[in-house]
Amino acid sequence: MTMHLARGLTTLNTTKRKKKKLTDKKIEEYTVKWKQHNKEMRRKHLHSHQFDTVQDYIAYCRGEYKPKSKPVIAPLRSTSTPIARESDKIPSYVSKNTFAPCTKKEPLQYTGERRLIGIATMHKSNMVPVFADDDDKTGKKQATEIAQMRRN
Repeated sequence: MTMHLARGLTTLNTTKRKKKKLTDKKIEEYTVKWKQHNKEMRRKHLHSHQFDTVQDYIAYCRGEYKPKSKPVIAPLRSTSTPIARESDKIPSYVSKNTFAPCTKKEPLQYTGERRLIGIATMHKSNMVPVFADDDDKTGKKQATEIAQMRRN
């Protein structure tokens, strides 16, 4: 058995449904709902969503309502000529306290009294400077102390 329709039949409902006539009881129900709707819209500060008449509300509920078109307000146009700057060249501001942020940095120089012999590694990546003292001119004594500490 197949799921196809017989020739000439369709699943689309193309006929329009007939609208049910409004009874007095239905109009009274719509009137109560219309008042509730308008009250709710005022409470939510949506005054533009209120309906003026019961007939508009009934048309809205039944899908027949066409909102009233509001007049389109044209943008304001100036009749005068646009304001333009008279001078083409404007001098840039020059401060009295100028500084040059892009100057080349001077290289660092050691100016101390002690003479730097080299850099020793104390533990893992702990770098320690080795200086030459008055009693040890070559700095050999301090370097051997660091090497012994490292091995102990």
